[in-house]
Amino acid sequence: MSMSTFVSMSTFISIENLSFAYGDKRVLDNINLTVERGENVGIAGASGGGKSSLIKVIAGLYEIYGGCIAIDGEQSPSRRRKLTAVVLQNAVLFPSSIRENITCGHTMPDTVIERACEAAQLMDWISSLPGGLDTYIGERGGRVSGGQAQRIAIARAIAKDAPAILLDEPTSALDIETGAALMAAIAALAKGKTVLHVSHQTDMLKGCDRILRLEGGRLIDIRS
Repeated sequence: MSMSTFVSMSTFISIENLSFAYGDKRVLDNINLTVERGENVGIAGASGGGKSSLIKVIAGLYEIYGGCIAIDGEQSPSRRRKLTAVVLQNAVLFPSSIRENITCGHTMPDTVIERACEAAQLMDWISSLPGGLDTYIGERGGRVSGGQAQRIAIARAIAKDAPAILLDEPTSALDIETGAALMAAIAALAKGKTVLHVSHQTDMLKGCDRILRLEGGRLIDIRS
């Protein structure tokens, strides 16, 4: 399916008439959004209002119900996944080592992994572990805390170095001080990238270029 409207060269994420449903329950209803290359867009909304679903659909993790999504001109879910680094509200971890959870099986120099861990404030904890980066974290990350799991997910997104960053309440499992420090690190590393950040706390989106609200399955521009 092709986009029916003209998309400028500066557009990086283009969403047209997007709908998504869980069974008979429609969560996203005729969403239209254009995000320019290098733009940082925030989306606020109540918990359970579809923000997480929107992020997962854009990232190619869920199939859409109707409409079109393109990231840098790519519409297939597999290509969109390659172009995005995603930090979800509930970190998804594999029954493997810290290293493999960050690299997702891709070959990466230790310097890249360690730099990502430093930015995610993981290195002090990792250095205290006998196995270091090769420490096994258990089934679904059962051997690490919620905060540690979220930091690993953030380090994974940083190490991937994708041109688009999708954030779904990335600091929800962290205390206020650590969360603020991590958001500062993400902001510094997101320079020159395209960012879409969803949160139920508007204050968490104050550094965005634009803020919209997801309400009743539709997007409303509340600040530009």
